[in-house]
Amino acid sequence: MPLPVSTMTAESPTPQPHTGTNWTVGRILLVILGSIVALLAVGILVAGGTLLWADRTQREDGYLTTPTERLETESYAITSESIDLFETDTSGDWVLTEGVLGDIRITAEGAGKDIFVGIGPTDEVASYLDGVERAEVRDVDFDPFRVRYRIFAGAEPSGPPGEQAFWAASASGSGEQVATWDTESGEWTILLMNADGSDGVAADVSIGAEANFLPWLAIGLLVAGLLVLAVGVLLIVLGARKATSAAPAAAAGVPAAAAGAAPGRTTVYPVGVRGELDPGVGRWLWLVKWLLLIPHYIVLLVLWFVFWVLTVVAFFAILFTGRYPRGIFDFNLGVLRWTWRVLFYSYWALGTDRYPPFSLDDEPDYPATLHIDYPERLSHWLPLVKWLLAIPHLILVALFVGGWGWGWDWANDDFWGLGIAGLVGILVVIAGFVLLFTGSYPRSLFDFTLGLDRWVLRVVAYVGLMRDEYPPFRLDMGPSEPGGDPGPAESPPPAA
Repeated sequence: MPLPVSTMTAESPTPQPHTGTNWTVGRILLVILGSIVALLAVGILVAGGTLLWADRTQREDGYLTTPTERLETESYAITSESIDLFETDTSGDWVLTEGVLGDIRITAEGAGKDIFVGIGPTDEVASYLDGVERAEVRDVDFDPFRVRYRIFAGAEPSGPPGEQAFWAASASGSGEQVATWDTESGEWTILLMNADGSDGVAADVSIGAEANFLPWLAIGLLVAGLLVLAVGVLLIVLGARKATSAAPAAAAGVPAAAAGAAPGRTTVYPVGVRGELDPGVGRWLWLVKWLLLIPHYIVLLVLWFVFWVLTVVAFFAILFTGRYPRGIFDFNLGVLRWTWRVLFYSYWALGTDRYPPFSLDDEPDYPATLHIDYPERLSHWLPLVKWLLAIPHLILVALFVGGWGWGWDWANDDFWGLGIAGLVGILVVIAGFVLLFTGSYPRSLFDFTLGLDRWVLRVVAYVGLMRDEYPPFRLDMGPSEPGGDPGPAESPPPAA
């Protein structure tokens, strides 16, 4: 892993011209819209691919079949909710036409008793089960398998189900029973009972459908996904192309060489992070900064979504060209700058009470700035393994900043969340309470926190494919980079 050390100096006789940006509101909105469209396209492609995979791998004797699972109840019958597959289209609503699903096959095997399985018109089944104790399937989860029933109180049925004449398809007896239904319009109900009508129904059941439309639907989704993806990429390209231009330094009467000069560049890593502690930080404002920053959080949520979509675009550009598209680089750098200002104002530093500007630009007069040197060339293959190489850093970053997550507890049918505080948050809260009671921010604590922040941002730039140099394992504490303060301009080339 390369660990080059920059040897930039504060002055150079041949500085490069300053590079400005053309990131207008319209361009930003185009990129955001393109990213949303691209994400929608990915969802469509995933859906199409999943359907095609299911059609090719999950069929049994030509039927797309569910896993075999146990259904059981202490009552006399288990029924489905009313299945309204094929209504007559009299309202103008979209409906399925006959033959779309093909035949439906229900397979059931009783657990100790002869079993009956049948499909009949909903009104006829309801009349037969009127006043009968039964369980209606309301919801089914397959991973893990769990069934929720709606229980109807009542008595035993008037007779065995096999004696009824209204079944469109049925099967009854010992062992595995198969009922095949040639679908037709109407409202239907599936019924599972013991063949003799006794209580205590238990059977292993699976349901399959021919679903001959599935491969065509999958192919249609894949084609639509590719078309939508092309639109999204086009919008991103239109927004990002030529978003960077040389700044006309001469327009202000300043020579181009002088305009590009940038004193004091980073000497350790080409990601420069600066954060100057404001001596006027108030005692109590930090308690409500989370509320004041809600507008920033909303905007950054969108910007970071776009950041990662553009990083995927940049990944393929680097893979095939060895270059990070300059317009995308400037946009992603702007997102990082915006984020760093918000973090510095809030709970990664509490370094200032100056409200951060809503801007992707450098904002050199703000006490927190960030600069990343644009790489002229990048490794074609390194983006394929950066996630693996970065694992040691990512473990440390997780300790520095903590994390949170959420999930669903299937066993208890409950939503849960988990959050772990990181070292940065703990140190900043300690500093906040010291500030609250003493009016003074401990300088050593601030310097140490800035070192952790700097480490995290270097790793973000590396994982975001913006630099190939491996981040150093070192804690550079203090408000400025070792060797100088990062400036907004491009790095001057070394003197001949």
